[in-house]
Amino acid sequence: MKFIIPSMLGILLFMVPIKYHGDVTIPIAIFSGILQDALGTYLPGIMTAIIILTLIGTFLAKAAKPDFVRRSPFFTALLDVPVIWVIARLIGAVFAVLTLFKIGPEWIWSENTGGLLLNDLLPILFSVFFFAGLLLPLLLNFGLLELFGSLLAKFMRPVFKLPGRSSVDCVASWLGDGTIGVLLTSKQYEEGFYTKREAAIIGTSFSVVSITFSLVVISQVELGHMFVPFYLTVTFAGIIAALVLPRIPPLSTKPDTYYHGQDEKITEAVPEGYTPFSWGYKQALIQADKNKSVISFFQDGTKNVLDMWMGVAPIVMALGTLALMVAEFTPVFDWLGMPFIPLLELMQIPEAKEASKTLVVGFADMFLPTVLASEITSEMTRFIIACVSVTQLIYMSEVGGLLLGSKIPVSFKDLVIIFLLRTIITLPVIVGIAHLLF
Repeated sequence: MKFIIPSMLGILLFMVPIKYHGDVTIPIAIFSGILQDALGTYLPGIMTAIIILTLIGTFLAKAAKPDFVRRSPFFTALLDVPVIWVIARLIGAVFAVLTLFKIGPEWIWSENTGGLLLNDLLPILFSVFFFAGLLLPLLLNFGLLELFGSLLAKFMRPVFKLPGRSSVDCVASWLGDGTIGVLLTSKQYEEGFYTKREAAIIGTSFSVVSITFSLVVISQVELGHMFVPFYLTVTFAGIIAALVLPRIPPLSTKPDTYYHGQDEKITEAVPEGYTPFSWGYKQALIQADKNKSVISFFQDGTKNVLDMWMGVAPIVMALGTLALMVAEFTPVFDWLGMPFIPLLELMQIPEAKEASKTLVVGFADMFLPTVLASEITSEMTRFIIACVSVTQLIYMSEVGGLLLGSKIPVSFKDLVIIFLLRTIITLPVIVGIAHLLF
């Protein structure tokens, strides 16, 4: 019962899509939405306070090294960070204060730059991180990963170059929400269950936006009636990218070593006398039995919440705002999109020049391509842009910032390369399907 009840509850909360107020979503997202509605206009101020407290804690950890930091591995990892992240937290705090009070240059706090992050994205992250972080031990600590690790090892390893236990992570990331996926992957990596390469593959291949947000994307281009073919296209193209990317750089060159430096692989072999199910079930019961108290469950959950609030929010605010400023006030993304014009024309996509501008701007924010696409008259082109904006997956205002703020070993350069590779891989697949549909 200690294995079955928490694990089934975890699956229900994180992985089972349900219909709520006409939208398809997951229970965790519903709880998050209720909290977000309850706190409403207070959330930008709350997130600014969290970002400032993080910066103060970081300065204290660096300068004074107080006892609560020195004696706690958790607070040491959270606050005593490398200099580059201290700078990022400082920039994030400055941007948050300027945006909250609308002071300083408008290009920092406008509704399309800092305002988009502080007023729209960070409130969502606050509530998602609260419930997802608090309840994540249901998926991690009660044997579910051990069972599925044994059952699916022979599928996940040859197909995606991943351990069997990652199947739960990948499904939660894909059906649930990319932010939940990054959180889950980062925790598994820190606890020594994924190598650097495996964590990087999952974080950059499966952390897709939620089904709910996918519906928002297709509705933005006025094709809401095509949600089912749209989501099936996104899923198919995403699987193709997940098959290809782990086999080429930069993901294929990531070391197969673990977070703490050990390079001995965790064995997934099934001992003689066991079936994959019986062995996985036995391992699941052993893991479930390690959980002795409700207090430790909520302690783990609270650490998850603080880790994501304080570790990720300042990075998202800093890097996301910078990326959006470049997208909004410079022609950089227009220039970067120009090489795609001949390719789009070759694939017979209507309004290729207008479409090219949307292909690279998605790196700043996933929603920007569909905003630009609203001016395009061709339904097929708008459909393609909507699909590509989701399958590109890496965007700095959320998943990209989350990945850089987490412990998952990917650099900014890695994310740029993976974004471009995902675009190049998924675009022909999506265009082929679009020609059939239209």
